[in-house]
Amino acid sequence: MTSLLLSNPIVSSPFLGKKLSVTNNSRKSTLSALVVRSPRCAAADATFGGNPPKYSRSNIWDPYKRLGITTDASEEEVWSSRNFLLDQYGAHERSAESIEAAFEKILMTSFQNRKKTKINLKTKLKKKVEESPPWVQSLLAFVELPPTIIILRRLFLFSFMAFWSVMNSADGGPAFQVALSLFACIYFLNDKSKSIGRACLIGFGSLVVGWICGSCVVPMIPAAILQPTWTLELLTSLVVYIFLFLGCTFLK
Repeated sequence: MTSLLLSNPIVSSPFLGKKLSVTNNSRKSTLSALVVRSPRCAAADATFGGNPPKYSRSNIWDPYKRLGITTDASEEEVWSSRNFLLDQYGAHERSAESIEAAFEKILMTSFQNRKKTKINLKTKLKKKVEESPPWVQSLLAFVELPPTIIILRRLFLFSFMAFWSVMNSADGGPAFQVALSLFACIYFLNDKSKSIGRACLIGFGSLVVGWICGSCVVPMIPAAILQPTWTLELLTSLVVYIFLFLGCTFLK
């Protein structure tokens, strides 16, 4: 009997069993108190099982005040405010709907303002053209504004021709580059007007006008700011590239 008590004293002794049960109960009460008082657990309960936070400005009529931004806020600021508020109050359905509604209203207002600005600008330009002298109206009848991508492509082409001419200025004149530019100008004009005669007329006209203007303007440039290899022919060809670009891009 004595050996059994020594081998298993906790089971055999009633006093030790009572002490153990008291210790276990105190630990359970302490752990439960810690769980209840933990703010992290309380936040988790509020997010997943409790009431999500509600946005206090959901009922404000002004969409800018609802998002907490000014009326002159940029588009990036509008997006940032919307994303921040949704991160904070997106769990609350009515708050998220109110934030999204204010955001969409601001974007729609911005789109309408841009549209009105473009319409007003076109109206003003049209009015100025109608009030201009007859010879100006006749001249503008031959001018058109192509898409931006077309302007950039042709600008790149003639800029490359000018760069090529400058880089080879020490080797010879830019006759080959000017010929290629004239051919490109006629090709673009023919593709637009579907008339090879008209394309050749405008192309050679741009070449001649550009060469005359270059011959008159280039001698006025101080020689101190020019490179030694930049001849009069090269500088005149640079002016020609400008006129060829304008002729094949903006003339009908």
